Amino acid sequence: MAGGVGSRFWPMSTTENPKQFIDVLGVGRSMLQLTLDRFKEVVPMENVWVVTSEKYGKMVAEQLPEIPVNHILLEPCRRNTAPCVAYVAWRIKKENPKANIVVAPSDHLVLNGKEFERVINNTLSFTAETDAIVTLGMKPTRPETGYGYIEADLSTPSARNKELFRVDSFREKPDLSTAQRYIKKPNYFWNAGIFVGSVSTFVNAFRIYQPEISQRFENLLPIYGTDQEQEMINKVYPECENISIDYAIMEKAEEIFVQPADFGWSDLGTWGSLHENSKKDIYNNVLIGENIHMFESTNCVVHTTQEKKVVVQGLDGYIIAENDDKLLICKFTEEQRIRQFSEA
Repeated sequence: MAGGVGSRFWPMSTTENPKQFIDVLGVGRSMLQLTLDRFKEVVPMENVWVVTSEKYGKMVAEQLPEIPVNHILLEPCRRNTAPCVAYVAWRIKKENPKANIVVAPSDHLVLNGKEFERVINNTLSFTAETDAIVTLGMKPTRPETGYGYIEADLSTPSARNKELFRVDSFREKPDLSTAQRYIKKPNYFWNAGIFVGSVSTFVNAFRIYQPEISQRFENLLPIYGTDQEQEMINKVYPECENISIDYAIMEKAEEIFVQPADFGWSDLGTWGSLHENSKKDIYNNVLIGENIHMFESTNCVVHTTQEKKVVVQGLDGYIIAENDDKLLICKFTEEQRIRQFSEA
């Protein structure tokens, strides 16, 4: 899923060039490319699909030349994750009705690629033999208010797979006191937004719980893969309800399991999360760029990758980021307010 327009890493990220297409970590690969990289040992590249906004289709093709161009599906408008998943599920069903699929965001961070592969392969083995959908749950390390949570029943694992447990409920992003209560309980996990299941399971779930969305994409089965596909998607997609896959399917379906996992995951939603998940110098600064010099400064993020010489002195807890003709210097505590101002 690569259609997000978030600009949470302004000025580096904007609605014209959002986070998934940017080298946020300074490693020479965008978040989208890093997502593809960690699936290379899991799935053949010819079986990778990307759903994105029509205005980002060219960028996807340029950044991911390994995947078939006709596997880049273009959304004419934003309708959240449920129509996105429905579209690709029916599109894959047309090519391979027995497919087993992983739905994953394109802009998340995974630090331990080998463990990620193991977990994904484990869940794929389970969903290939059952009618269940599996979601991945990350063990909370702090009372995070920016993530949704999964409440699991840890009393009895699945008879088929001892690492999987039934989901009791999905919880929305909590306030701080609720998040503090959650992390004290061993059966609460961060919702990573990664879902695994057979294509038939996803299609049947939409038929049962979202019949209106289901009918729209079911009716298009004869034209998938033809020259008419984009024209018809452009007509049908705006008619779909704007709803997340969590609300549409996950909170309603009965056969939902969670695999608790720990592979260094973050959705990198803020400069603060980038600081938390990046390598730091001895003064707790994260420096992304080739020519950065820090003096008497601590707890900062400096992201300057356009070959400018940057000298910082006397700052504590600041974000310094530049992109083209834009420069941001602000305290971490002012990040949300500054971003809102910059996007206005």
